[in-house]
Amino acid sequence: MASFNKFNAFVADIANKVHNLGSDTLKVMLTNTSPVAANAIKADITEIAAGNGYATGGTPAALVASAQSSGTYTLRLNNVTFTAAGGSIGPFRYCVLYNSTPANGNLIGYYDYCTNLTITSGNSFQVQFDPTNGVLQLA
Repeated sequence: MASFNKFNAFVADIANKVHNLGSDTLKVMLTNTSPVAANAIKADITEIAAGNGYATGGTPAALVASAQSSGTYTLRLNNVTFTAAGGSIGPFRYCVLYNSTPANGNLIGYYDYCTNLTITSGNSFQVQFDPTNGVLQLA
């Protein structure tokens, strides 16, 4: 499983009330261009082309739980599945989690799969979020 890497701006965005992780629309988009920690908004990421089952802006990640326990907040999301139809999706290497509720699409973090991936027609790829520890924890 790929590890989660947060964008630096996410920390400031939390402090500045940009994100309401329990109610905003979070999405996963695909890119084949390496994100960097200094990226802050969706426009900083070069998304793969839409088509064959991949929509511009990616796919929403449904909320499972957004809760705090003993001073640690955990965000849990359902896995996100991309299915290719009528052609391939990709190649891509990175799956970027961002908040689509703010107009700028503020970035949260990304997963690096360490190799280029292509989803061929009729096949699927699933971004699997940790069901126990969640996507992220804030303490």
